[in-house]
Amino acid sequence: MILCCGEALIDMIPARMADGQGGFVPHPGGAVFNTAIALGRLGAHTGLLTGLSTDMFGAQLVDALTDSHVDASLAIRSDRPTTLAFVQVADGQATYSFFDENSAGRVLTPGDMPILPDAIAALFFGGISLACEPAAEAYADLLAREGKTRAVMLDPNIRPGFIEHVDRYRARLNAMLAQADIVKVSDEDLDWIVPGARPLNDKVAVLQENGPSVVIVTRGGAGATGVLRDGTEVHVPAETATPVDTVGAGDTFNAGVLAKLSEAGQLQGDALGHLSADALQVAMAYGAKVAAVTVSRAGANPPWAREV
Repeated sequence: MILCCGEALIDMIPARMADGQGGFVPHPGGAVFNTAIALGRLGAHTGLLTGLSTDMFGAQLVDALTDSHVDASLAIRSDRPTTLAFVQVADGQATYSFFDENSAGRVLTPGDMPILPDAIAALFFGGISLACEPAAEAYADLLAREGKTRAVMLDPNIRPGFIEHVDRYRARLNAMLAQADIVKVSDEDLDWIVPGARPLNDKVAVLQENGPSVVIVTRGGAGATGVLRDGTEVHVPAETATPVDTVGAGDTFNAGVLAKLSEAGQLQGDALGHLSADALQVAMAYGAKVAAVTVSRAGANPPWAREV
């Protein structure tokens, strides 16, 4: 099983009501949730470890996971509210206003995290769950405890507006990056992690000095670049699509990479340390292909394997 560890929330998407007034419609979302949904739809054995509310929105999230064949048995349930993210879309780009205080997803501690069963072969971390405390500390602790014997992928998906204590966040993120086998970053993420006017290759080398065997840098319409530990680079172009919006595109890309590596039997820490350029290119190309489907339709709506 691939276990996705991080936020699940409700995206409140703008919509025109029957009376012509503007309103919002609740849709399941969250970066890590989206990756889990995409993995389940692509046929990978997948679970989600997150904080889930027992409220009506929590029930909506559970139903969405079940419908996409994602195991939610390790989710931590509570009567705290579900995080709500009110979305605005302009020129295809989404911005968010979050209501997250004292939520089921945010108020997690290391003591809440379960001992993971041996059937879990890989872990995925990312999103705002790495920035919002105290849950961020709980996920960091889980990785330190459970990541050594499993393949680990991390996508920080950095949103500076969520970072209350920059030094603490940097220290925690750097420690988690050092424990990851695969790190996926956007070019903006990479510039935040390694600031300054330096070539992309130099910044990737800084990340790899600390641990990851594979670093993937996505650059929107310019495609993605993957770098192996020995410096070998592979490139994949962005797939052609008629874009509706970009919500969930990066999350679906992550799922495509993980699903293809898992299918090939390469989603293991020791295998990733010796991954070939061809294998990485195949996985990234599949990630780009499935992400293009998500871009072509509204919201985070990843494809099923039969649609790819």
